[in-house]
Parts: sequence; structure tokens; C-alpha cells
Amino acid sequence: MAATTQSRGWEGPSRRRLPRFPLQGVLDVTVLRSGIPDTVPGRSINVCERGIAAVLAEELVPGEFVAIEMQLSPMTPPLQARAVVRYQDRLRSGLEFVGLSNEQRNAIRSWAKEAKEAKVEPPAVEPPPAVVVAQSAVTGGEKLQSAGGEVPRRKRRRRFRIGWAIVFLMAGMAAAVSWWRWNREWDALESGLKKSEIVAGEKPTVQVSADVMQKLLIHRVEPAYPAEARKQRLQGLIALDIIVGRDGSVVNMRALNGPDVLARAAMEALRWWKFEPYRLNGEPVAVETTVAVEFKP
Repeated sequence: MAATTQSRGWEGPSRRRLPRFPLQGVLDVTVLRSGIPDTVPGRSINVCERGIAAVLAEELVPGEFVAIEMQLSPMTPPLQARAVVRYQDRLRSGLEFVGLSNEQRNAIRSWAKEAKEAKVEPPAVEPPPAVVVAQSAVTGGEKLQSAGGEVPRRKRRRRFRIGWAIVFLMAGMAAAVSWWRWNREWDALESGLKKSEIVAGEKPTVQVSADVMQKLLIHRVEPAYPAEARKQRLQGLIALDIIVGRDGSVVNMRALNGPDVLARAAMEALRWWKFEPYRLNGEPVAVETTVAVEFKP
């Protein structure tokens, strides 16, 4: 198993291979702690194909695996991905994507291309019209200005100020709309209207043996060996009591033994496991079973 790398910061030259693009929007980060999914609301700062920087409502631990849900564009569905915490400074986090599919990468690339091309340009100010002053017999010899003559400086300044005033007005309106949407969605998150609260847990109908459930396992994710555990040379089997929902997903779990660092890694992997639904009298039901995950340095 590949060991995760913990990073607290970098003061040397930039090591980024891909440019990051600003992304101001609502972000949900779900982390599994003691077998219970905990959703942390936050706000994204910038994003690229390799990761995302964000400000979160709680501090994360470098090396933790999390699930991310973010909105790249109002016209596209939310992007859901896995990530590992690479950097943490107070409430500012750096998250590296893990196992992005080609579809997810293409979605980020398309959004980045549109973000790069989308530039706000000031409205074009039309050149001042030429002024022709006809010689007047009444004034008796007033000097003529040709068709290509200069417009009075006062008029040019006035038009210049009007053009920039329109630009600032449009930018202010866009910022106000963005701020209003952000506050509305943040208030909804804080009031408990979280999109990720779908894992409320199901009461198991029956208890099924590990051998039976092993035959129903259709998708398995191997846990990552934590760097902290590798440093301490921790190893062994972690037994977990899990509840599999009617749709075959793991909706709840509890570690029965082992160090916390290995138990957290095992539970992070188990939340991505998928089973064929267990059927009782032909109907899918939630069941309780036991699984074991082995760690070797």
C-alpha cells in the first residue's frame, strides 16, 4: 500500500505543475471519524486537476481521506470526488484529489478553459464625432474647425468617466449577486440543510455472516497505509462491525480493535465498498455483518 505524505507547508519555489484557477463557491467536505460521517462546510479558493484549496469551518488532519462535493458551474451538476489532506493551516486546507475518473478530469478541464477565456472587458467608448463649425457672418470671421478637429477636452473626460462608471457598476452588481448567493447557501448549511446528510443510517433487519457478505461484495477499495502507522511499524487485522443498507452501500461502521490510526484508514476505505443488496423473501434489507482489513508495513 502506498503511504500518504503529510505536508505542513512549503517555503521554496513553487512545485505546481498545473495552473490553479480561482473558484469562489460552496464546498462540502465529509470526513469519517469514529465510524460516523462528519460533514464540514466551507468555501473553495482555487482548483486544478490535482487538487483544491479551501477555507473550512473545522480543522482537518494531514493524511486524512475525505469526500468532496463542489459546484464548478451553475450549469453543471456538482462534482463529487475523493481527496487526501496534504496541507492544513488553521482553517485553510490543501486537498489533493485521489482516483479522479476521466469524466471528472474532463469536467475540471472544461471549466478551467472557460474560466481562463472569460474576461470582463470594459464597454468600448465610441470615438468622439468630428465637429464642423461653419463660418458665421454674424461673428464676422470666427475661426473654422475642420471635420478632423479636436473635441473639447471636457467632453472627452466626461465620456471617459461614464465608460468606467459603467464598468464599475457592472462589476459591483456581479460581486453583490455572488456574495448574496454565497451567504444564502452558507446559512442553509449552518441551519442543518446539508446535502450530504443522506447517511443517516438504517436499522439492520438481520445479522449476516462475513462469508455470506463476502460473496456479495462487488466493489472493494484497499485502504491506504498511513504514514504515521508506517513510521511506528504498526500492522495487523482491523475488525469492523458494519451495516450495509438496502442499496448495498456501507451506511455505518464501528472498529472493534486496533490502533486508531489504522482503524480510521480502514473505515475510510470501507465507506467506498459496495455489495449486492442482501434479500430477505425477495426484498432488499439492511443487514449487519463483520469484516476484517489487514495492514502490513
